[in-house]
Amino acid sequence: MLDASDTPYLIIKDLWKKFGEFVALEDISLEVMEGEFLCFLGPSGCGKTTLLRAIAGLDLQTSGHVEQAGKDVSNLPPSMRDFGIVFQSYALFPNLTIERNIAYGLENEGRSKPDIAARVAELLELVGLPDQGKKYPAQLSGGQQQRIALARAIATDPGLLLLDEPLSALDAKVRVFLRHEVKELQRKLGITTVMVTHDQEEALSMADRIVVMNHGTIEQVGTPQEIYRNPASLFVADFIGDMNQIAANMGADGSVRIGGQNLQCAPHDFPEGSAVIVAIRPEDIIPLEPGGKAPGANGFEVTITNMEFLGTFWRAELQGQALGDALLMTHFSINAVRRLSLDTGASLTIDLPPESLRVFAAKGHA
Repeated sequence: MLDASDTPYLIIKDLWKKFGEFVALEDISLEVMEGEFLCFLGPSGCGKTTLLRAIAGLDLQTSGHVEQAGKDVSNLPPSMRDFGIVFQSYALFPNLTIERNIAYGLENEGRSKPDIAARVAELLELVGLPDQGKKYPAQLSGGQQQRIALARAIATDPGLLLLDEPLSALDAKVRVFLRHEVKELQRKLGITTVMVTHDQEEALSMADRIVVMNHGTIEQVGTPQEIYRNPASLFVADFIGDMNQIAANMGADGSVRIGGQNLQCAPHDFPEGSAVIVAIRPEDIIPLEPGGKAPGANGFEVTITNMEFLGTFWRAELQGQALGDALLMTHFSINAVRRLSLDTGASLTIDLPPESLRVFAAKGHA
């Protein structure tokens, strides 16, 4: 749920970044609202870290503008921009105690020793490490070091917090724990935050809005729910979560023809006969009870060709005459497998809800 205001705090206009002939960022325009937690998400090399560095002034854009709190900071050095930053590698000073690491920016501001001591104690309490101030970074775990890096980044009360893959060096359990802690801290402080990540689960669980990037451009901007449920492109559909993709052609009356069957689908603008890709998420495929609810317009019989147990659900592969040569991957709950006696080789009827069946241009036909 978005706690941010409707006031843009950070405005990026027509931003380009080139390294020689290589275009790393192409005409990026974006607004980040005050108090918002925004994630740049995308594969390696998509430009997300380059964009973050341009915002910080660590790597100036080739052209375009960056405004922060109504001030044009496009050509200002990092030292004159109002931000705190946390890197993947923690970047703590190994020869300084935890207290001195957190106090570093405060000392540079010329604050008094009592003020610095009080602020450091407050921050150590805030990140849940009140008794660790006298230790050195090497004496703390990775998760603890990243919390200290976060405390140091917010010590001077910056208007903007930049997080560059801050959790990717940690093990899975610590990552899950810390992403909740970081989000709670951001909400408590109300600080405008921009985070770079390649981890879709991280972005979906932490962000108010996600910016999906690919090849130096923005593919889609939206809330986690919008990005997941209504992907604007085949790239977004494929990158976020699991997605079945089936080559098809548009049929009459807006339907889509897969194998030997016409299926109803979500609204689209493709004319009849167009080559398309039909996409549906595994969890949207509905197994029907024998003798229960009658299948709708998109109901047909399939055979389970493979099942894989993944703890909280079963992943299954489905084939059927209506699918032609295509395979469908679906997720069955433990209860559904037990209730319907599902196993490899079993036949069942499935339903594909039309609103969940999305249509994209086939590659090479965009």
